[in-house]
Amino acid sequence: MRTITLIILHCSGTPEGKRLTFKDCKKDHIQQRKFKDIGYHYYIERDGKLYIGRPLEEVGAHCKLHNTHSIGICYEGGLDENGEAKDTRTAAQRDTLLDLLIRLKQQFPKALIFGHNEFDRTKNCPSFDAEEYRTIFALKDIISLE
Repeated sequence: MRTITLIILHCSGTPEGKRLTFKDCKKDHIQQRKFKDIGYHYYIERDGKLYIGRPLEEVGAHCKLHNTHSIGICYEGGLDENGEAKDTRTAAQRDTLLDLLIRLKQQFPKALIFGHNEFDRTKNCPSFDAEEYRTIFALKDIISLE
């Protein structure tokens, strides 16, 4: 298994009112970007359904210079109807993402959670501040120590 030090959060850059299903994203990554598979390890559609992309054992293609030691998670959305960055996560996506992060942090307890934009300042992705998850897990660690 690879050494995982980062969990990197992404959005698909899909405007509200439009869809980019897991299948569509995978097809785009393979046909347009010429990847061997979808670049993310996990993809969460608007209804909260979680899809497994690349196996965790395989290096992703989602964050330049950090793919070898990270897990990439993408949610469908991230743009308003005008194409501007916006946190468009549905309640179902938020629940699925938190559940997934809990499982991944159990498996990789030292992995740190970041947004893609924290590694590439030219991007708005994931269109929300990943600090919210770092705070949740920091509090969880404090509570479990008591």
